[in-house]
Amino acid sequence: MYEPLYTASEMRAAEERYPGYPETIPELMERAGAAVAREAMAAYPGARRFACVCGGGSNGGDGRVAARMLREAGLEADETTEPEGYDVVVDALFGTGFRGEPRPEAAELIARMNAASAPVVAVDLPSGVDASTGEAAGAVVDAELTVTFHAPKVGLVVGPGRFHAGRIVVADIGLEDVEVEHRRATEALLELVPRRGARDTKYSAGSVLVVGGSPGMTGAAALTALAALRADAGYVALAVPEESLPVVETLALEPVKLGWREDDAVARISEAAERAGALALGPGLGRGEGRRELVRELLERLSLPVVLDADALFGLEPVAREASTVLTPHAGELARLLDTDSAWVGAHRLAVARDAAERFGAVVLLKGPDTIVAAPGSGVVVCDLGPPSLATAGTGDVLTGVVASFLAKGPAPPPAAAAGAVAHARAAALVDPQAGLVAGDLLDTLPAALDA
Repeated sequence: MYEPLYTASEMRAAEERYPGYPETIPELMERAGAAVAREAMAAYPGARRFACVCGGGSNGGDGRVAARMLREAGLEADETTEPEGYDVVVDALFGTGFRGEPRPEAAELIARMNAASAPVVAVDLPSGVDASTGEAAGAVVDAELTVTFHAPKVGLVVGPGRFHAGRIVVADIGLEDVEVEHRRATEALLELVPRRGARDTKYSAGSVLVVGGSPGMTGAAALTALAALRADAGYVALAVPEESLPVVETLALEPVKLGWREDDAVARISEAAERAGALALGPGLGRGEGRRELVRELLERLSLPVVLDADALFGLEPVAREASTVLTPHAGELARLLDTDSAWVGAHRLAVARDAAERFGAVVLLKGPDTIVAAPGSGVVVCDLGPPSLATAGTGDVLTGVVASFLAKGPAPPPAAAAGAVAHARAAALVDPQAGLVAGDLLDTLPAALDA
């Protein structure tokens, strides 16, 4: 259900377990360099001249082996710091041991590789990317192809590193697996989510309560409620301010609707929650002190799993709960929660997701092309299956409904959140055409995504 994602230290541990290490390092370099040469020739069959930019460490050694293999194949392959004028550039400057910001001379060399009028093949990962985090503190190579060894590195699937890697090929160089901290979600995660069985009732199949939908934002709550149903929940109730009831009655046929006023919101919602297995709180809820107080009171009072999204995240403070809590922010929302800016979140996605999980004592699902699911005291799960078409308003509301449905069915919060991200991504991939995808399109493809 998961694939391993390696950090630099975990890769070092795998290498050290290789028979005869460190005397057998040249043997591993031969395999790595051969894989780079093979994949470079396969990707660019018309190329005749290769510029191999090699550093002084093991990554540079891999690059020098690749250059030799290319020459043995009858091609021109020069170890050079002047990559302009070649058909392909092989980036073997830095490897998994790199951290921080390249020094000025290395940054200048990276700039020359990027400026060369040729595609770049990165050895193991693009130079300038931190293998363990995906962070890129300074200059970084923009690769068209990355040939990585043994298994994907965290830095190849977590931004910003993922945006510099291009197409990724994993080459087997004969290492054994070691235990890893971080993992990548696969479609097999959906097998953890119970489907409706012959003995199920609408309540036992998963009962979800959605709270939100203030005037002008009723669509968000409706999308969440309908998504929960499409994600196989048996019963969904939609609780909105009374003035929104006429609108949601027309937007969402299947969910049960109920209205609340400011003075009876906690009581009305708490009563409805007695029949729910999970609560989705926030889509279109609105902001302001009254709404923040409503969120806080519901979190303190209710003893069922809660998914917090959108407006429920605004001004949120940590609340101690016995039941599980899942936060589903995008970068901007998480930046506000941590009193920073979205650019910082984008540059340190792995670290900030883990920090937020610890601070709030909750599972944090940080949305994005590299959706990160972090839980207190554990490694993260990365779901990078979603297509770019998901970058449109309302798709996050759909994801909230899916995660709430899965939580209501019983899986533990971290795998339920990760499975929700997988189902969400699969539903998006099934939309045809991809251009112009809107959030409501996912409602039509979710059932097929669960069955695929």
